[in-house]
Amino acid sequence: MRHYFRTHFLDTTFKGLYHANAFDMALLIPYFIVLILLAFYGMHRYQLVYLYYKYRKNKVTESESRFTELPRVTIQLPIFNEQYVVDRLVECVCRIEYPYEKLEIQVLDDSTDETVEVARAVVERYAALGHNISYHHRTNREGFKAGALDAGLKTASGEFVAIFDADFTPHADWLMKVIHHFADPRIGMVQTRWTHLNRSYSFLTEVEAILLDGHFVLEHGGRSRAGVFFNFNGTAGMWRRQAIDDAGGWEHDTLTEDTDLSYRSQLKGWKFRYLQDVECPAELPIEMTAFKTQQARWAKGLIQCAKKDLPKVLGADVSRREKMEAWYHLTANISYPLMIVLSTLLLPAMVIRFYQGWFQMLYIDIPLFLASTFSISSFYLVSQKELFPGKWYRTFFFLPPLMALGIGLTITNSKAVLEALVGHQSAFARTPKYRVIDKKDKAAAAKKYRKRLGWIPYAEMLIGGYFALTVWYAVANENYITVPFLFLFVFGYWYTGLMSLLQGRFDRLVRDRGEDYSEKPFPVGV
Repeated sequence: MRHYFRTHFLDTTFKGLYHANAFDMALLIPYFIVLILLAFYGMHRYQLVYLYYKYRKNKVTESESRFTELPRVTIQLPIFNEQYVVDRLVECVCRIEYPYEKLEIQVLDDSTDETVEVARAVVERYAALGHNISYHHRTNREGFKAGALDAGLKTASGEFVAIFDADFTPHADWLMKVIHHFADPRIGMVQTRWTHLNRSYSFLTEVEAILLDGHFVLEHGGRSRAGVFFNFNGTAGMWRRQAIDDAGGWEHDTLTEDTDLSYRSQLKGWKFRYLQDVECPAELPIEMTAFKTQQARWAKGLIQCAKKDLPKVLGADVSRREKMEAWYHLTANISYPLMIVLSTLLLPAMVIRFYQGWFQMLYIDIPLFLASTFSISSFYLVSQKELFPGKWYRTFFFLPPLMALGIGLTITNSKAVLEALVGHQSAFARTPKYRVIDKKDKAAAAKKYRKRLGWIPYAEMLIGGYFALTVWYAVANENYITVPFLFLFVFGYWYTGLMSLLQGRFDRLVRDRGEDYSEKPFPVGV
């Protein structure tokens, strides 16, 4: 196979380049380099699926050993301007089944709005009912979430520390399903799988759920089963306090402090476990700008971790497979700037390749496109088949918009990645939680948490127009086989751009009509 690739694929490619003029080569060489790099990251998804099934026997379910006496646990709840969900969070955590005398709950509040009064009141209410729960409010937000968690550890009494973000609703038996895995003294962290309270709220939340399912089933599943490094997701997991301390504690020089601590801890020799069958429900972002903010923070944070932690991994006494997997994991978001380059070169490359002949386009370009894009479809299909054996086929309906949405995130995430590469620091941008579970719940009540649109939606609309031009060119030249791929670019950029712009228009309509939902009640309970 390797010989065939070298003798046929590369020979044909370079023959095509040889017959091109200097201007054509200046376009085609970076075009093919970008396609090949994207194809490598696309093929890596197949590798994760392979690891997931090859090491299926290593799936962790029940703990092999158990504590004879339950240890003391601290549950940390970091919040920032979460007035709509903080009472639900505290209520769920206070229902967790564990001996009261061995359970401590910390509400770590960095809020600057009405959340302070809401959070303090709900903590006082449950403290009066006998729960060991305390309220900690900071006014400086130093270190953002990492700083809040670190500050809480200074007074925490637990040997183990569980963490839940504001939009999570852990089940009552969550802690008892997790704690006994730490009876193995080598285990430093246990991560559980996120599920989704509002999966069926909208088309967007359905797609978001599929994206996260792919991460939690195949990325976490494949990596954990193969025994390579994987990361704590910042919530719905538990740490051994000693594993945090050995790694140097929480640090706030990246936006994904959870991944940073995970790599530092595993480099110290601590083992991590992933419990795919232990679920923790959470709320998905219901608005495009909130979703884009979340994805950009993760993209920027992972590149920051790559700069900080990848040299340590590559120089550590770990296997080559662990090093390669860490490389793909931490650098995966480089694909977003590469997509920008591909977007710029695609139309002129199509023109040049068209005049070089149909055979070369079908023989070279299409396989690279398939390696870059088709792996995404198969990756998420497999994850849905694992979670929903009887309903996974409906995922086919969501695959085109899922791929388009990934394309539409290119501008936002490329900006985040480039900022990380040049060392530009930015504040931790929270993802607003609105306590919206189904269509009867009103999202307008939380409009004050929505971010400004900026220039990005207009850039997305403009780039979508550029790809519409490539579709027209392909049809005009009867290059019909490329039209479905090009249309994904059109739909992706226009969908993300329009959703962001229409959200802003809705906000203005609410303001112009003088409507104010901020004081209207939100539904309670889950």
